[in-house]
Amino acid sequence: QVQLEESGGGLVQAGGSLSLSCAASGRTFSSYNMGWFRQAPGKEREFVAAISWSGISTLYADSVKGRFTISRDKGRNAVYLQMNSAKPEDTAVYYCAADATWRSDSFYSTYGMNYWGKGTLVTVSS
Repeated sequence: QVQLEESGGGLVQAGGSLSLSCAASGRTFSSYNMGWFRQAPGKEREFVAAISWSGISTLYADSVKGRFTISRDKGRNAVYLQMNSAKPEDTAVYYCAADATWRSDSFYSTYGMNYWGKGTLVTVSS
């Protein structure tokens, strides 16, 4: 099992950048595939990005492709989401997640992952 805690949320102006971090605890972190999801007020949870346990494979939602970058640091048991060219529609609570099995973006969009953090709020002002 893995425990997840997000940090780095806050207020950013449109066009600006923000970096989110997720600290993971648990001896088997390096074997988990990691992801970021978000949920805007009044909307359903949305898949944002995922990275495989090896760090070799990544997946992105079309809405963030080319603007967001997911990465991981196994030595620090951490996963990151670099958000560039932020848009007001990126405003949401961002959740870090983990899954033992690598799946497709459509699967993650529908079913999510197995383990979740509590979330961190990102607000993009126009």
